[in-house]
Amino acid sequence: MEYRNLGKSGLQVSVIGIGGNRFGHEKMPQQEVNRVIDAAEELGINFIDTANVYTGGNSEMTLAKALKGRTNRFIVATKFLVQMDHSIKIPNHCGASRYHLMDAIEGSLRRLERDHIDVYYQHAWDDTTPIEETLRALDDLVRAGKVRYIAASNFFSWQLAHANLLAEVRGWTPFIALQNEYNMFDRLDEREVLPFCKEHNVGYIPYFPLASGFLTGKYKRGQAYPQGSRAEDFVKAGREIPYNTDWHFDRIEALEKWAVERGHTLTELALAWLLARPHISSVISGVTRLDQLSSNVRAADWHLSETEFNEVNGILEKPAGK
Repeated sequence: MEYRNLGKSGLQVSVIGIGGNRFGHEKMPQQEVNRVIDAAEELGINFIDTANVYTGGNSEMTLAKALKGRTNRFIVATKFLVQMDHSIKIPNHCGASRYHLMDAIEGSLRRLERDHIDVYYQHAWDDTTPIEETLRALDDLVRAGKVRYIAASNFFSWQLAHANLLAEVRGWTPFIALQNEYNMFDRLDEREVLPFCKEHNVGYIPYFPLASGFLTGKYKRGQAYPQGSRAEDFVKAGREIPYNTDWHFDRIEALEKWAVERGHTLTELALAWLLARPHISSVISGVTRLDQLSSNVRAADWHLSETEFNEVNGILEKPAGK
């Protein structure tokens, strides 16, 4: 397993991380989480990503049980911002205010059964709270030993630049990493965010690297979504799926053919394509089965050459209808 520094910090994380957004779900009970963590340890994966709101807090709790006796072998990242109970909106129970942040950290520490958080993410920008208030509160948590490093998620480049410049001027702890949605089909961050992170040595961690499962090849053109799949869950929840188009399937089919010709799967190609960028610290992918974990690790061993990388981009950027 390859390890990279998380941004300009000395913290080393595996290039393949585990997303715990399904941990504690009825389809991912404690025994399955235990098996995934056991396999991750054997494969050299040391980076696990969760959030206080994932599966209503169950993600953090099941992860805590799975890590019993080996907490120091893993880097655990969690997040704050979103209200835990969605049934009713309660003032000060969400957002990035000092008030909510101090409550949120205690809740995560209790559920994770730890005395500190390795990497603590602000889950999104909060327009209702001055960033000065949030950064000062996070800096206090770092100085108190409750948080080792802080990071951001779902930020635009100007938001990250503003926050880290302010932290530098005030002598506060800066965000060392950014976690945003990025994959072969969602490349908006290539315009400003990725260049900013590369220039300022901020670790970049893409989530949804497999485009909600479309870059695994399990969804086929003109066919119903498999029962129990994430896409089926999205449809039931009334959420739009942007990848179910002929344009996307043209590229999915071409990419899968290209990968198979080289002895790999579409999943492995999608992850290897991301890791071809050295300023990407780790790729976070949700795992519900051990074979998915093994496939992700194989991707880490596939180092695309510059020629291969350009060929893949040629497929992705091919004009429609050609």
